[in-house]
Amino acid sequence: MKLSSRFVGTPLKDYHTEITWRRTMNFAAAVEDNNDCYVDDEREGGIIAPPMFSVAVTWPILERIWEYIEAKDFPTEVLLTQVHHTEALEFHRPLRPGDRLTVKGRVAAILPHRAGARVVVRFDALDQADEPVFTEHMGALLRGVQCPDGGSCPDPIPEGFPPEEREAPLWESRIPIDPLRPHIYDGCTDIVFPIHTSKSFAHQVGLPGTILQGTATLAFAAREMVNREAGGNPVALKSVFCRFTGMVFPGTVIRVQLIGKRGKRDGTALHFIVLNQEGQKAISGGCAYLKKESPGHL
Repeated sequence: MKLSSRFVGTPLKDYHTEITWRRTMNFAAAVEDNNDCYVDDEREGGIIAPPMFSVAVTWPILERIWEYIEAKDFPTEVLLTQVHHTEALEFHRPLRPGDRLTVKGRVAAILPHRAGARVVVRFDALDQADEPVFTEHMGALLRGVQCPDGGSCPDPIPEGFPPEEREAPLWESRIPIDPLRPHIYDGCTDIVFPIHTSKSFAHQVGLPGTILQGTATLAFAAREMVNREAGGNPVALKSVFCRFTGMVFPGTVIRVQLIGKRGKRDGTALHFIVLNQEGQKAISGGCAYLKKESPGHL
């Protein structure tokens, strides 16, 4: 199978949704994040969504992306080979219950990769005032798909920051992954794919069993960055990036490690990895950016 880079720039149909308190609270519950910002609806200013809730906003598009790509000749069969490869989110302001969003998408890059082709889709979420709320770059690896024309990436895409070299992590959080965690995350987020909840399906595609959703692993890591490095203030988190490089199985323990910390002009870059039960990197190249002098909890 082949995928030409001429499809770079192809728009996606607009997607419209309204954010509700039930959805945002459920996302927090899915990753056991009992931060008052997300769950105390009596707090001054009301609740906000966990930053990683953004992936639940765009999932309905990704789940049926062939229906959103506005190119009749796009070879949709290549989409059957895709796996989530990279995730990058930039937060322009907190998401709040009551927000009415329009999500605009386009194919931002098609690049050759040693395992096939790499496709990056950009989403821009705008509120009812047409102001930006978040930007997502979702990278997919299309295994065995050729990119015959050398690829195209006209605009820069997030790649994180190079970490410092350290012999030992600055800190480590050990997080048990409940055997039912993929089901809880599936039910609370509506991010539904059967390799996470059906042993039969997982075995059919060559996996030893069900695996935890990659965005759940990243959400646990983002929770630790906010709670341990930002004093529990999610407004401080301005961006997060990672590569998904390994599997996490239910009933095991993951280790979120902060491996580097670098001051920037207006904030701090936190470099992290997540190790699975075998000590392999389930998340590589993680980078969370905290902005200085962020507003208080909203």
